[in-house]
Amino acid sequence: MSNLTDLGIKEIRDGVRAGSFSAREVAEAHIEQVSKAKALNAFLIETPDHALAAADAADKAKAAGEELAPLAGVPIGMKDLFCTEGVEARAASAILDGFTPTYESTVSGKLFAAGAGMLGKLNMDQFAMGSSNETSAFGNVVSPWRRNDGGNTDMSPGGSSGGSSAAVAARLCPGATGTDTGGSIRQPAAFTGISGIKPTYGRCSRWGIIAFASSLDQAGSMARDVTDCAIMLEAMAGYDPKDSTSLNAPVPNWEAGLNADLKGKRVGIPKEYRIDGTPAEINALWDQGAAWLKDAGAEIVEVSLPHTKYALPAYYIIAPAEASSNLARYDGVRYGHRELPDGAGLQDMYAETREAGFGAEVKRRIMIGTYVLSAGFYDAYYTQAQKVRTLIARDFEQVWQQCDVLLTPTAPSASFGLGEKSNDPIAMYLNDVFAVPASMAGLPAMSVPGGLDSQGLPLGLQIIGKELDEQGVLNAGLAIEQRAGFAARPEAWW
Repeated sequence: MSNLTDLGIKEIRDGVRAGSFSAREVAEAHIEQVSKAKALNAFLIETPDHALAAADAADKAKAAGEELAPLAGVPIGMKDLFCTEGVEARAASAILDGFTPTYESTVSGKLFAAGAGMLGKLNMDQFAMGSSNETSAFGNVVSPWRRNDGGNTDMSPGGSSGGSSAAVAARLCPGATGTDTGGSIRQPAAFTGISGIKPTYGRCSRWGIIAFASSLDQAGSMARDVTDCAIMLEAMAGYDPKDSTSLNAPVPNWEAGLNADLKGKRVGIPKEYRIDGTPAEINALWDQGAAWLKDAGAEIVEVSLPHTKYALPAYYIIAPAEASSNLARYDGVRYGHRELPDGAGLQDMYAETREAGFGAEVKRRIMIGTYVLSAGFYDAYYTQAQKVRTLIARDFEQVWQQCDVLLTPTAPSASFGLGEKSNDPIAMYLNDVFAVPASMAGLPAMSVPGGLDSQGLPLGLQIIGKELDEQGVLNAGLAIEQRAGFAARPEAWW
């Protein structure tokens, strides 16, 4: 029997059903892995009791001859953005230190009802604001990957779901939840050589997810292959009356529908994604990805998304604007951290609490958002950005007349060393240049690993699909996965 921590979601699910091993054995193996990986700082809170209880329930059900739940025996990691009943949820921010929800987010509740056990809460960029996992109040997450130059530079796992990507890549868990506002599932997946899918906006309930930008935030799954992403996403998705943006649409059986035969499908290559300064290795992988999809039977066509160049600046107006509104609730009065100097009044407490509780990047985005929403600037910035967003969505609507899915790089670079870009916010924001347009339009999009760069670091390819066509995205991702044959994994140094 192979090492249990090397198994993916499907292999664990099927193995528990077949009696090849017990769910408790799987949980114990992963708990041990998590306990040994402190150097990665991927887990903020470890919850071995939760994982073991779910495992024991699965084993008990199997022994009684009962039908097992879809994820029975599968231990997962939970991004710290999801409220989990009885377990702290801090969004990796000091201002929520000590906040223990008395309720369960819809997504985490669905996963637990499906039989999954939680190994712990995963580190992330504070309030999901960041692309490198360097803004957490509880320390950086370190990627399990290292450059092949013989050095020991700590690498970024991407962000904001960096704890999720690092944990999956390091075999600490077979799957993890992520959230994606402007690329925060796809970019970290690309950086760590795993797969990650952001579904159509509204597929997964946002209820109980700590908000960043409400019109953009969407939960998704991160795992080591396309099939596992499909299995996990199916358990997470579904209509929720508690979320006004939730889509009242049936959840397909994405796993059963997986098919890498793309005969009759057209794959669009958007010319606007050919950006000056993109490394030759990424452009070469993009061309190779097109060749793989052609080999799978697809027709490759060049298409145009003319407003792409405005997506990133529009995003960095809309997302901070929504953040400045959403984060106004953190005042030290009702929950979380409070600063109350001697003799301080109410306004002083607000100011001191927010000064101590929010990190630099969160403050930066709150200030940007407050500025663009202020009198005299609302129409000049926010209203204009919303108009641009409409044009971006219209571009995608028109391009679907020419193709079924789009193929692009996931990120403009491979992973970089921690600290190498942290002093340049603009350079950091540019990490999302390929991911943001799909988020602005609310479309499903996925990153799958395509190969390694010259430094031995993973590179990802992105598939963007039509609204509600997660199946088309997953199928194209599977076609790439089968042809890329990506089997590289980080060597354990932690």
